[in-house]
Amino acid sequence: MAHDTSTAIHRIFGLVNSLLFDPKYFWTLAVLIIIGDAVFTELIIRMISYTEIDWETYMVQTELYIKGQHNYALISGPTGPLVYPAGHVRIHEYLYNLTNAGRDVRLAQHIYGALYILTLAATCGIYHEAGNIPNWVVLLLPLSKRLHSIFVLRLFNDCWAVFLMSLAVLAHQNDIDDTGILLYSGALSVKMSVLLYLPGILVTSFKRKGLATTLRYLFTIVAIQAILALPFLSEDPWSYLKGAFDLGRVFLYKWTVNWRFVDEATFLSPAFALSLLLGHISFLVMFGLFKWCKPDGGVWKVLDRGLRRPLQPAGLASVNADYVATVLFTSNLIGILFARSLHYQFYSWYAMQLPFLAWRTRYPVVLKLVLLLVIEYAWNVYPSTNLSSGALLVGNCLLLAGVWFGKPNGFSVDQYARKAQ
Repeated sequence: MAHDTSTAIHRIFGLVNSLLFDPKYFWTLAVLIIIGDAVFTELIIRMISYTEIDWETYMVQTELYIKGQHNYALISGPTGPLVYPAGHVRIHEYLYNLTNAGRDVRLAQHIYGALYILTLAATCGIYHEAGNIPNWVVLLLPLSKRLHSIFVLRLFNDCWAVFLMSLAVLAHQNDIDDTGILLYSGALSVKMSVLLYLPGILVTSFKRKGLATTLRYLFTIVAIQAILALPFLSEDPWSYLKGAFDLGRVFLYKWTVNWRFVDEATFLSPAFALSLLLGHISFLVMFGLFKWCKPDGGVWKVLDRGLRRPLQPAGLASVNADYVATVLFTSNLIGILFARSLHYQFYSWYAMQLPFLAWRTRYPVVLKLVLLLVIEYAWNVYPSTNLSSGALLVGNCLLLAGVWFGKPNGFSVDQYARKAQ
C-alpha cells in the first residue's frame, strides 16, 4: 500500500514537472491556463460591476458615422471627439449592430472576454514559437488584475489593436510576412500606438526580405489605411489625418500613470516632449547600431547589402521566431518607456509581453519576478502617485537594460557569417 502511494506521488510529481518544464508539454499547460482564465474572466463579468468610461462615446461616434457623418471634425461623443483611425470605426460599427446600439453591455463584455482569451492564446503561441522560456512562465500571463479590467470591465478599443498585433507577431514569427503586414496594418487602423512596433518590423523585414519587399510592405500599410479611411478621406482628408494620427496630441496630466513625479508645467512643456522624442529615437538607433544587426556584421554591412542587392535579404543571420518577437517587443517597450503620458488602458500594449522580455534578460529568476510585480503594482495604483510613477519608470528602465545586456536578439540567432556575401 505504501509502495503504491509512493509510486502515485512520484508520478504526480513527474507529471507536474513535465508540465512546468518540458517543452513537449507546453501546449498542455497553456490550454489548461487558457481554459482556467476563460472561467475566471466569466466570473469577473458576472461578479464585478462594469464601469463606463469610453464605450458610450464609441457608440455615439459610431452612430454618427452610420447616419452619414464622414467629417472627422464633426464626429464626437460624451468624452470628446473621434481620435482613432478608421479601423476603430469599422470594428465598432459591427459592435454597434451586435449590441443593440451599445445598450447590451453584457454582450459586449462577453465579446471582449472572448477577445481577451484569443489574445492570451495568441500570446502563448508567440512564446511557444520563440522558445527558450520555461513552460511555467505562461502561468504569469493571467495574473494581471488591470489587464482583465481593461478588457471586460472597461471595453477599451486598445484591446482590438493588441489582439491584431499579437496575430501579426505570430505571423512574422512563422515567416508569413505578407499576412503579418496585413494584420499589422489592421492593428494600426485601430490605434496609432501600434506605430511603436514599426522600427522593429522594418529591421526584421529588411534583414529577411530585403529593401524592395520592405518598401512594398510600407506601401501596403499606407494603402490599407487609405482604403479603410476612404469615406473620411473623400469628405475631408485633413480633418481625418489630424484626428486619427495626431502625433502632437497632448494628454491630460491628471490621467497619466507615468511621469507623475514631474510637475505639470514641465510635463506639458514642448521641451519635455522633445527630450522624450530624442530619447526614443536615440535608443532605437542604439539597438539598431549595436544589437539588432550585430549577428550580421553590423548595421552598415546590413545596409550595404540591402542597397546593393535590393531584391535579396540584407541579413546573414537567421531572422527566426525568437529574434522576431524579441526585436518587436523591445521596439514597443522603448516607445512605452519614452511616452509622455500613459493612461491605464495603455498597460494592455505590453502587459502580456513583460514575462517574455524578462526572460530575455540575464537577471536571476527572483529579480525577474520582482520586476514584473513592481510594474504590475504601478499600473494598479489609482490615481498614480510619485511612488507608483517612479516605480514604473524604474521597472521599465531595468527591463530594457536587462534586454540590452541580456539577449537582445533572442537566444538562437545564428552566428555572423564571416565571409561577406
